[in-house]
Amino acid sequence: MQQFLKDWRRDAMQKHQYESAIYIGDKLLAITNDDNDAFFLAQVHFSTGNYTRAQSFLDKHNLIGRNTSCQYLAAYCQIRQGKYEEALSILGDKNPTHLIISPSKTRRKLQHTNGTLRPGNKHGKGNGKPDRIERSEERDRENLSDIKYEAGMCYLRGICYAKQNAFDRAKECYKDAVRIDVQCFEAFDQLMKNSLMSPDEEWAFLESLDFDSISTENNDTSQEAAQFVKMLYTTRLSKYKNPVDFNHASETLSTHYNLATNPDLLLSKAELLFTQCRFKQALALTTSILDTDEYNFSIYPLHLACLHELAQTNTLFLLSHRLADLHPDEPSTWLAVGVYYLSISQIAEARRFFSKASMMDPHFGPAWIGFAHTFAAEGEHDQAISAYSTAARLFQGTHLPQLFLGMQNLQLNNMTLAHEYLNAAHALCSTDPLLLNELGVVFYHLDHLPDAVAVFNSALTIAADIDSDPRAWIATRANLGHAYRRRRQWDLALQEFEEVLRQGGRDAGIFCAKGLVLLEMGRSWEAVCAMHEALAVAPQDPVATDLLGRALEENASLQGWGNSMEGEDEEDRHFESFIGARRGELQRKNHTKGKDRGRISEVVEDSMMVMSDEED
Repeated sequence: MQQFLKDWRRDAMQKHQYESAIYIGDKLLAITNDDNDAFFLAQVHFSTGNYTRAQSFLDKHNLIGRNTSCQYLAAYCQIRQGKYEEALSILGDKNPTHLIISPSKTRRKLQHTNGTLRPGNKHGKGNGKPDRIERSEERDRENLSDIKYEAGMCYLRGICYAKQNAFDRAKECYKDAVRIDVQCFEAFDQLMKNSLMSPDEEWAFLESLDFDSISTENNDTSQEAAQFVKMLYTTRLSKYKNPVDFNHASETLSTHYNLATNPDLLLSKAELLFTQCRFKQALALTTSILDTDEYNFSIYPLHLACLHELAQTNTLFLLSHRLADLHPDEPSTWLAVGVYYLSISQIAEARRFFSKASMMDPHFGPAWIGFAHTFAAEGEHDQAISAYSTAARLFQGTHLPQLFLGMQNLQLNNMTLAHEYLNAAHALCSTDPLLLNELGVVFYHLDHLPDAVAVFNSALTIAADIDSDPRAWIATRANLGHAYRRRRQWDLALQEFEEVLRQGGRDAGIFCAKGLVLLEMGRSWEAVCAMHEALAVAPQDPVATDLLGRALEENASLQGWGNSMEGEDEEDRHFESFIGARRGELQRKNHTKGKDRGRISEVVEDSMMVMSDEED
């Protein structure tokens, strides 16, 4: 009879006939009085959303104190009701760190039990394989199922602390959950999508995980399963570091396990392309995902960022309308509306919808970054700094809020604070070319020209190493040219300016800078040609007009047609007085790594290209 009722209950659950499962489960519990049947019945109540009844049922049968799985479910019921303090009182405030084992210990101390059971196994039969366990007495005394529920309770503690804005404690709980049970993906996902760790911390954390603890029914496949899980986790890490390792994991998963079209793997590839400023390719991948799964909302932040970068306002308009009609309860819907209004420069409307998205989900990184961008777009630097500071507090592992704070202070000409924020961002991520460009701008304005040259060169080198689109870094190369010019390294400066022009940076300021360098090198006729090209781009440009006159005078002097020009110092002073106010813009925007980076798929604010100098 018991087996008959269990089969009936299982069949009802598979059909989502919860009333049948509750009715039959209640009769089965009365017959068996077994904790497992009681836990199953509480789970059915939880699945129906009746958290109060599930909690009351567990309390009534006094299951919380004597059963780890029931303790986990009771705490989860409290969390679903928004009672975080009550949940913590059930869970306790200490993680079972004695259950954590490191990979090095596993490799040294694994032993074979010749097919015997794990300690505490209640099923009464072996699994027919040499079982691998670590020689830690405390861990050996724990049942395997209990270990997994202990990891789950660490995850729930992290949820509670995150809801209370205690992000440091939440991060440690999530990390302990994955260290105890490497298959606790929920905790790992929270770490990644909320950007709770820096790129260096993420990769170090991955190496600290005990993938060798993963076991399968067939011992021969255990090592393969461990490697498979490690590669899956690798694709979720920051794309600003170790792109070679990411590509290796991605290729292996695509070719050996037929995951080439898997949405999560395609999203990881799109995130890498976005960090490389390859927005069209990234958009192609996100579009292919949405074509097959339109309701995969984890894709939308990056998809929207790509559409914004490529100025596809019509697509944004249609997408935001469809989402608003079909999914008004999703934060991504109002993020899409906000991005659309930001793209058409209706800043006030964009701010309203970014704010709505952040209120629906207070931990939605892209909404916070977009909200801050609206203030920056209007030149409201104080409000932008306040909003970016909030984002920096919420998402401690990503460097983007610190980068944006540095950029705002740079625009306010507050070089000391800009330097501090950019250094803080650099400590979190030292491989973002945009960050290095901004840091070089600060060094340039502080007259630390050797440092500026080194940082600009480093930015270009990293951009090339990650196979980024060279056109995205035209402004950085122009900045490097100006730094060389101020150091009077004329050949190097001319080389950089000519490379900028070859890559498509046809700006009047670049032609003017090139002309000035040619004048300094005594090549006056080539300077005249450069100034004519500047005037062809911007006919009313006062700098180009003035320098053209000086170049003609210089050329006439060399040909013996008139008086010589004033000295080089006077010429430099006139150039600096005109060009000092000019600024170009680096159209390089980034997302939110998300997860998270999404980390966080965030839209990065426009960065300034150095076109202004101080006197040497």
